[in-house]
Amino acid sequence: MTATAENPYLTDNFGPVATETTAVDLPVTGTLPAHLDGRYLRNGPNPVTPVDPTQHHWFLGTGMVHGVRIRDGKAEWYRNRFVRSADVAAALGEQPRPGAKPHVGWDFPANTNVVVQGGRTFAIVEAGGRPYELTDDLETVGACDFDGTLPGGYTAHPKRDPATGELHAVSYYWGWGNQVQYTVLGTDARVKRVENIAVTGSPMMHDFSLTENHVVLYDLPCVFDLDPIRELWPRPIGDVARWNASLFVGKRRTPDPVAAFFTRKVLGAKAPKFPYRWDPNYPARVGVMPRTGTAKDVRWFEIEPCYVFHPLNAYDDGDKLVLDVVRHPRMFDAKPLGPDEGPSTLDRWTVDLTAGKVLAERRSDLSQEFPRVDERVVGRRHRYGYAVGFRSTRADALIRHDLVTGDATRRTFSPGTNLSEFLFVPDADDSPEDRGTLMGFAYDPGRDASDLLLLDSQTLETVAAVHLPARVPAGFHGNWAPTVG
Repeated sequence: MTATAENPYLTDNFGPVATETTAVDLPVTGTLPAHLDGRYLRNGPNPVTPVDPTQHHWFLGTGMVHGVRIRDGKAEWYRNRFVRSADVAAALGEQPRPGAKPHVGWDFPANTNVVVQGGRTFAIVEAGGRPYELTDDLETVGACDFDGTLPGGYTAHPKRDPATGELHAVSYYWGWGNQVQYTVLGTDARVKRVENIAVTGSPMMHDFSLTENHVVLYDLPCVFDLDPIRELWPRPIGDVARWNASLFVGKRRTPDPVAAFFTRKVLGAKAPKFPYRWDPNYPARVGVMPRTGTAKDVRWFEIEPCYVFHPLNAYDDGDKLVLDVVRHPRMFDAKPLGPDEGPSTLDRWTVDLTAGKVLAERRSDLSQEFPRVDERVVGRRHRYGYAVGFRSTRADALIRHDLVTGDATRRTFSPGTNLSEFLFVPDADDSPEDRGTLMGFAYDPGRDASDLLLLDSQTLETVAAVHLPARVPAGFHGNWAPTVG
């Protein structure tokens, strides 16, 4: 067995693709819905240069955005493009792109999500990285701080309020001490509100939840790991450096020059280690802040230790908040190279604001991730949700949840198929919550290439398949960007 084969995040459909492809007039099986007019966009990690397979973490791969343009019942083009940070541009023999300065020296090629706001396309990542602005054709414009209004880094998981069109976000960065940052991005792609919120330490707060009246934070036991700092130097110098870092990380703000130095040394190393690990001594809590309030108004509620990458949705129910989340038993404990710590489940947490407690119940035992709802009900009461079904790291099924009846419909795909996240696009602005199209990439091992599948959201049956000329590696998140005007 080779060293590469020992790392599951470098093999099969996790393996990177080296070529940027542009293809037009794509072949389609079935019929593309005539009302679809826009771009399907998805981001994910794709190392641009060879990496050390013994410690390569899936989350640290170079960002690559994939897109398919659909209009008039046709798939007009497919493109995949690396997100060109300075290091990526250099690796490709290109000049660096202009743009905002990196946040505290961390020029990371955003690899997690891609959103459109104010008519502009942004590739985004978490943990202190800047967004990268892209053209409609996915070429890199440059790092972006939302026209100077973003005070730090950003998140990979903003939530769009369907009533206002604003993007709400909770961002984290280890150098902020025991704080995370809540922001509201206006429809003009400029930050209009910033709120710094104290948490227990320095958690990996991957996502959050939004309701009509509240912001919900998940302060959970996956935290910044100081051991990579120790490993930069021989003992006892490394032990001293780690001890000094422990005086700041998770406790107080790290001075920017010091943070920039460690960022370059740890995350900018040739073979960086992923700096977040499970800490069984860290408390697990859910925080609730009124959207009209401030950090002083946050209330915290203890829960059983676990980890949440992605909530499905949340909504207000009188004096209670209902949170549907994909729950992992732990994260980055025995398996430090990727999210593989046992089956994840769909759970419902009901936060009773009057009684001051959280009721937890299991909604589905099916192992799943990448949950999505109809974006028109984000923060509102929802009935339906969709998720990708997993067997270990293999995504080979799609799940449709009816949260009222408790029914879960599962479609399993042929052996070797690897699914990406599927998102929901309604048939019309006023169509029912479950009447629409599910879109997502699926790797076809027979062709050694990927398809963009369009499924009926009620039956999960295939409506159309856009056949791409290339493989789309297993990746993270994306969105449907409808044509405006």
